[in-house]
Amino acid sequence: MAGNSQRRNRRTTNKKGATVGSGGQRRRGLEGKGPTPPAEMRKGHKKNRVANAQAKRTVSAQSRRPSGRGAKATAELVVGRNPVVEALRADIPATAVYVQQYIDNDDRVREAVQLATDRGVPLLEAARPELDRITAGLNHQGLVLQIPPYEYAHPDDLVVDATDRGEDPLIVALDGVTDPRNLGAVVRSVAAFGGHGVVVPERRAAGMTAGAWKTSAGTAARVPVARATNLTRTLEAYQKAGLTVVGLAADGDVELQDLELLSGPVVIVAGSEGKGLSRLVGETCDLRVRIPMPGGAESLNAGVAAGVVLYEASRRRA
Repeated sequence: MAGNSQRRNRRTTNKKGATVGSGGQRRRGLEGKGPTPPAEMRKGHKKNRVANAQAKRTVSAQSRRPSGRGAKATAELVVGRNPVVEALRADIPATAVYVQQYIDNDDRVREAVQLATDRGVPLLEAARPELDRITAGLNHQGLVLQIPPYEYAHPDDLVVDATDRGEDPLIVALDGVTDPRNLGAVVRSVAAFGGHGVVVPERRAAGMTAGAWKTSAGTAARVPVARATNLTRTLEAYQKAGLTVVGLAADGDVELQDLELLSGPVVIVAGSEGKGLSRLVGETCDLRVRIPMPGGAESLNAGVAAGVVLYEASRRRA
């Protein structure tokens, strides 16, 4: 009799509405789930447990590190999905990539994990509160890249290395340059034109951060950067070692094309674009040189100015 059927799920009315079914589970079950994640990212895997334990130890150690004057250099953190991917693409040295547990796995996360895996960088899974703590509350978006502290050379090492090669030292010193991208550009120019290194002051100056590494386009791996406790005293030590200290200044007494000394042992000193050379550094220089600019520009940033002079030095030495 109509309406008394014992067959389950039989429609007994013409009304439209929800019916019993799979809810799309069978269809979704046929869809691919993407590539298998690395062992470190698979929950329950032995490598995942080891990575998690290592992450906790690292986080704990970072929270106990001293800060302030006299403290040793600590690892730098690059936070955010785009910055982490760009840093990995640029082959910036890295000791670990932290990936948040249960992260939304988009294209950037997948690329970061793949790049880290290809380079052999450890992948460490961490809970969001732990990432919030080690990044001091920055918007890390579930991805954090850890960069080891840069190992600065001693200023004397640059002269020794040049002498060991049988070459006249060609060194760039930066005075008051605070933009890491300028430092990275100078490192790249030193590599391109056969220089022997870069010297930066210990305080109030750019250091070899992730931004400097990226701008150097990988050349920071072979060009030493030295840190000077006192730049003026370091320049004086170079003078005693037989190097000529040449300062770049818009009001310099000598034009670049007339500077014959570039073919010998020399230190090129570039100041910030706004303030130029500081008073003490300017007074220490043997010569103050200006770059002709027929186009009428008032100044060049340190990266461009150093590149121009390094090219001229390379041309004369050739």
